[in-house]
Amino acid sequence: MRGLASAFRALTLTAAALLAVTATSPAARATPEPGAPQEFVALRTAAPTIIQEMRYTTAHNFIGEPIDGYHQGVCILTRPAAQALKRAQRQLLRQGYSLKVYDCYRPQRAVDHFVRWAKDLDDERMKEEFYPQVDKSRLFEDGYIAEKSGHSRGSTVDLTLVKLPAKKSRPYVPGEKLVPCHAPRNERFPDNSVDMGTGFDCFDTLSHTDDPRVQGEQRANRRLLKTTLAAVGFVNLPEEWWHFTHKPELFPDTYFDFPVSWRSLARP
Repeated sequence: MRGLASAFRALTLTAAALLAVTATSPAARATPEPGAPQEFVALRTAAPTIIQEMRYTTAHNFIGEPIDGYHQGVCILTRPAAQALKRAQRQLLRQGYSLKVYDCYRPQRAVDHFVRWAKDLDDERMKEEFYPQVDKSRLFEDGYIAEKSGHSRGSTVDLTLVKLPAKKSRPYVPGEKLVPCHAPRNERFPDNSVDMGTGFDCFDTLSHTDDPRVQGEQRANRRLLKTTLAAVGFVNLPEEWWHFTHKPELFPDTYFDFPVSWRSLARP
């Protein structure tokens, strides 16, 4: 029995030693996440009054689940873009409005998540709200999904206007009944923003900024957003009333992949 006990102790010590070697080996250590370059900042530090509703940290988006790379609901942008939004916000506050951002910098891994989802034609859990009139097989061809996004360069933002005082938006409940994003405002998912004619991320031609079917108050709201942002250097994407890029871009040819989190902005 003593021999057996000695052998068991020896095996235990050997296993512990192997575990220790494995734990300290380079292959066993987790690869650290990349950080943001110094030219990136949190929008909240530059313009704290801008409302943030970072949709891709939640399940309320066209995929129906939190998106890869969105670790925290923090809007990250290049410093010139953030400072430009600060100037736009100052102008809008005098008119009784606030900006509200839905998405800012977007890591490449999030774009890759979009691409994988778009290729899975069986996953249509959010179709009724976000792309009710578009066949999913056409998302690439029609330009709704692409393998690269200007958001990953850090100077592009998705945003809208909120009339002050801002009302609180209710949270999305996964599994709730979906309503088309192009339905009348009192029917589609409630948002505390002004009526832009469609919801955010609505895959529909009605989302085109100057679609002639959008008139009256909705058109005026789109025009106010566009002209205010144009005055501080933002260029609108004609196919999406919510999508703006600050020009000139600091990183016109670089697609970053650091996570959306406060840690990404921590400076050594």
